[in-house]
Amino acid sequence: MSYCVNCGVKLDASLKACPLCQTPVLNPNELVSATAASPYSTTSGQVDKVKRHDLGLLAGIVLLATSLSCFLLNLLVFSGSKWSFFVIGICLILFVFIMPFTVCPKMPVYISLLLDGIAIGIFLHLICLATPGDRWFTHIGLPVVVLLTILVEIYALLQHIFRFSYLNSALYLFAELAVFCIALELLIDHYLGIPLHLVWSAIVLTVCGVIIVLLISVLSIRRLRHFVRKRLHF
Repeated sequence: MSYCVNCGVKLDASLKACPLCQTPVLNPNELVSATAASPYSTTSGQVDKVKRHDLGLLAGIVLLATSLSCFLLNLLVFSGSKWSFFVIGICLILFVFIMPFTVCPKMPVYISLLLDGIAIGIFLHLICLATPGDRWFTHIGLPVVVLLTILVEIYALLQHIFRFSYLNSALYLFAELAVFCIALELLIDHYLGIPLHLVWSAIVLTVCGVIIVLLISVLSIRRLRHFVRKRLHF
């Protein structure tokens, strides 16, 4: 049973106001629960996500500003050597590497790999301009970059044409590793002016050849292929 706090009239439990003086009827329990309620909002806000394009644009501006600043410092203040070429080349490589993930996310992987190779070639050329002599660039540096770019492009093409698997990827990798080591030793021999012959690359070729034969055998025999995949959990 409750009473009006103003006039003392006995009140029914269903009343919201006193029938005599119209004083609102307040439930003490409701006052306690309302007081204990948190003053903070229960709805969570959401911060706008940074777009990849904006992030790539910001990175490009920072790298461009770094390159220009170092070039001007090299030109006007520290002009003893062409040290800014190293910074410019590194900034170029960084921008080309992050560009497919930020500025152009839909860029084909073949174009991205080609641009990476071109950026590395330009970086080596800038090093060549900043150092005496360019024979190392034309006889070793540039051919190695071109060879690596071609091998990586072939690797990406094989992964696209054939169904991806760890065994196939390992087969392509060891085959290209053998080709690269042989070409690298021949380029070094040509640069040093000695007769072309295989020494250390022959060892790499032998090891890679054994692994390649093993991988081809496993891929050719279905039971072996399933056995290896189950044992290695892939």
